[in-house]
Amino acid sequence: MATRVSNFSDLIQRVTASCLLHPLANVRQDSQNVAVEEYGEQNDDDCNDSSEEDDEEEETKVRGTDNSSKVVSIERVMELETVMNEVFDAVSAMKRAYVSLQEAHCPWDPERMRVADVAVVGELRKIGVLRERLKRRSFGGGRRCGGVSGGALVREVAAPYEAAVAELKRELKAREVEVDNLKEKLKTVTGLNNNGGKKGRSLSKRKVNCSSQVAAAPSPDLFEVTMCQVKESSKSFTLQLLSLMRAAHWDIAAAIRSIGAAAGNGPDTINSSATSVVSTHHAKYALESYISRKIFQGFDHETFYMDGSLSSLINPDQYRRDCFTQYRDMKAMDPVELLGILPTCHFGKFCAKKYLAIVHPKMEESLFGDLEQQRQVLAGNHPRSQFYGEFLTLAKAVWLLHLLAFSLDPAPCQFEASRGAEFHPQYMESVVKFSGGRLPAVQIVGFPVSPGFKLGNGSIIKARVYLGSKT
Repeated sequence: MATRVSNFSDLIQRVTASCLLHPLANVRQDSQNVAVEEYGEQNDDDCNDSSEEDDEEEETKVRGTDNSSKVVSIERVMELETVMNEVFDAVSAMKRAYVSLQEAHCPWDPERMRVADVAVVGELRKIGVLRERLKRRSFGGGRRCGGVSGGALVREVAAPYEAAVAELKRELKAREVEVDNLKEKLKTVTGLNNNGGKKGRSLSKRKVNCSSQVAAAPSPDLFEVTMCQVKESSKSFTLQLLSLMRAAHWDIAAAIRSIGAAAGNGPDTINSSATSVVSTHHAKYALESYISRKIFQGFDHETFYMDGSLSSLINPDQYRRDCFTQYRDMKAMDPVELLGILPTCHFGKFCAKKYLAIVHPKMEESLFGDLEQQRQVLAGNHPRSQFYGEFLTLAKAVWLLHLLAFSLDPAPCQFEASRGAEFHPQYMESVVKFSGGRLPAVQIVGFPVSPGFKLGNGSIIKARVYLGSKT
């Protein structure tokens, strides 16, 4: 009886071990063995021997299973380590490619940018492939991964491209709005007619035709259109500067008198009543005269006397072609974006020189409370402020006019009315419009506002002047 109890305990142990290893496959066999032992069909000694042998076999199987699982686990870890090493290498390569892409922006090198961009995209794709490999390994095989979340993976892979397309659509829409605004501004500029009537309409029509398409060659009509843009930009910048002076509680009359005295052509030659008028209602004309004089200074030289270049004299034909090529390249550029890329180009040096000439440090400190813009300009940079952006619009218009002047053959002849000179309607126009369009008798030039030009085809761009009375 004791032997039978011992055999029964051994059987329980065997069944338990078998269930732990093979819970479904061996249940039927173990149940049969238990039944045979209960009915005493086998010999007690044989049962003892067979139970010992079975125990040894089961222990061997457990050890074999444990060893195989350990081998699989080690292989899996090694494979994951290999994938992660590849990921780190790809990320490092992507960083190096991105640094090369940034370095290609300054100085501007389109070929290096293209090569670096291809390298960055290639490394990003390699990282994407490694990510998919890692996901498949984590899910325990590509089949299970695809069956469980194949659709989710496709959506995840496509999401960055969809976001990029949406961003490009938004940028395209913004560009279209910007183009529409520029078209409206162009219509406003080209719709100007100085004399009215048939002559004014024909001139406006020529300006529209000249500006609506890219000019193939420099022409006097194109020069007239550009000069109109200079006038509009000068008026806009003058009004902004005057509004800043008023916001800073400047004495506008004293400021105008100071500007006129410093220039030697201000309203000091006009009688006291006229001076009062200039100081109160027409201060913008005196301020525009100051700005125009500063920004047109050196216009007759090919580099505004920023250096001693004589290319226009050594090889005039080639220099004219180069100037018009620069005009066509720069016409559609945003000056802020251009100077963000090439802050020390010839146009950038021109802007810095003219800004420092127009805006005195004390003036800037009074208007803005600091000298931050002066410091940036002196350091070779260009501020991103609204005020400086308005100035860049004027500077670009004058720069384009200068390029056109040196593109034409013969070059336009610049002239300016002097204060106290007799008014000649053929060469001058008054900035103040009188009622009925008729000028009062005995008028002289109080001070010049902007220069005039005589073109090679005989056309005259009139000088703008502020008139005063002799009496």
